[in-house]
Amino acid sequence: MKVTFVSTSFHWSVQVLFQQKLAGCIEPIGPLEVSHYEHNNSAPFIKKDIGDLGAEEINKLFYPNEPRILVGCAPCQPFSTYNHKNDDPKWRLVDKFADLITEVRPDVVSMENVPRLMDFKGGEVIQSFVDKLEAHDYVVEKKIVFAPDYGVPQRRSRLVVLASLRGKIGLIPPTHTPEEHPTVQSAIGDLPHISAGGVDASDRLHRSSRLSQKNLERIEASTPGGTWHDWDEELRADCHKAETGSGYRSVYGRMSFDHPAPTITTQFFGFGNGRFGHPVQNRGLSLREGAILQSFPPDYAFVAGDKPVQFKKLGRMIGNAVPVLLGQAIAKSIRLHLAELEQ
Repeated sequence: MKVTFVSTSFHWSVQVLFQQKLAGCIEPIGPLEVSHYEHNNSAPFIKKDIGDLGAEEINKLFYPNEPRILVGCAPCQPFSTYNHKNDDPKWRLVDKFADLITEVRPDVVSMENVPRLMDFKGGEVIQSFVDKLEAHDYVVEKKIVFAPDYGVPQRRSRLVVLASLRGKIGLIPPTHTPEEHPTVQSAIGDLPHISAGGVDASDRLHRSSRLSQKNLERIEASTPGGTWHDWDEELRADCHKAETGSGYRSVYGRMSFDHPAPTITTQFFGFGNGRFGHPVQNRGLSLREGAILQSFPPDYAFVAGDKPVQFKKLGRMIGNAVPVLLGQAIAKSIRLHLAELEQ
């Protein structure tokens, strides 16, 4: 679980990584993740286990005599549509975050996760979270948000929860109409051309994974918005020829320039991992393109200049992130809520 403490000026934050000691639950956070966060946000990153950090220590991180804001995000993997077993113990971190809130009692709380959390285990997990907060005087709103409505060039839906001790709180209205939704073309269409396995000389993150000869033939046969069903039989993977694999139409697909991108996952750099083929170039998405589709600034530094670029590590950082513009919408909502209280 990642928890961020934000001052009311919105210029300073402390990110604390919380990890519960459950079998198979811990997802390592190394120096790369810590350094990129501190470099880009000018804020300290405190890596601690959730079992070792109490309310008293957290309270010391807030500015005195200022409204206190606590934003948390439990790992979304247990609730993802890609997880069909519901046996990932990380789902318990949602309940742990609720306990932490009731102990710390910040003025405003936000939590973001995948929409499936609303129905996970019959809705009991999210309802327990809401019930605990409401029992401690919080006014809670939960809403499924479509990221393109807030300027994110990606068809990503997220559950956003806002809660306040000071009264009713809600997310600001959408900033973009459907006609104004950003597209893949508007987001990454101007980036320099690179080949599969290539890298742009001016940006180390604008690099794509290598493709085998077979996958080069497959992407050459792919059309934007099409599927592997359009290929000749000899190009189709064995798993897709089986009845059980016939439904996975988006894998080995090209994006369309004319629409927002599909949801960017931690494996977005792999052509065979989803609809992650470039619309017109014969390659998968570059790391930089994935980050931009997550609405990161085009110059966001995920790795220091003297460190190697590792697809899996950076893919996880980018794909697991809250889209930046959605995060800004949440921050603006909290700022507006606090400002209205001061009037």
